[in-house]
Amino acid sequence: MQQKINKKEKLPRGTFFQKGGKMKHLISMSDVNKEDILHILELTHKIENGTLKPDLTGKIIIIPFFEPSTRTFGSSESAIYRLNGHIIGFPGIENNSIKKGESAYDSMKTMGMYGDCIIMRVSEEGLARLASEIVDIPVINGGDGTNQHPTQALLDMYAIEKLKVGLKILQ
Repeated sequence: MQQKINKKEKLPRGTFFQKGGKMKHLISMSDVNKEDILHILELTHKIENGTLKPDLTGKIIIIPFFEPSTRTFGSSESAIYRLNGHIIGFPGIENNSIKKGESAYDSMKTMGMYGDCIIMRVSEEGLARLASEIVDIPVINGGDGTNQHPTQALLDMYAIEKLKVGLKILQ
């Protein structure tokens, strides 16, 4: 039986989720603690085995990907659609006003007004953190240059956990 996440369900365990289950930014692994990681992995397992189905109906996710990406972009877009969400995509820097000289600050501020969350991939280290300080919606860093890629780190932890190797590094 599938379960939907709703505003009344209590998701928070650590610091990653605010009261009411609202997600904070995920810019680096330092944004989550052990409890958050274990909770995210638990939710991931429930989603994968079909016992939990988050519902993004009525939600718009902004996905500016200013750096080439196949897996992060594709998996993000696929997950949003599978969860009934909508996407406003900004693929490549050439399709953005930054190319015309608009500041990253102005572009991020504008994008933040369009949706409910931003999942971004950029080549400039620190741009995801800057975006999280500019907008009033959660920002998920899908990679910012050679700096951080917390979604990949969490995926790697989940893969290790699935292999039953365990996550002793969190103890």
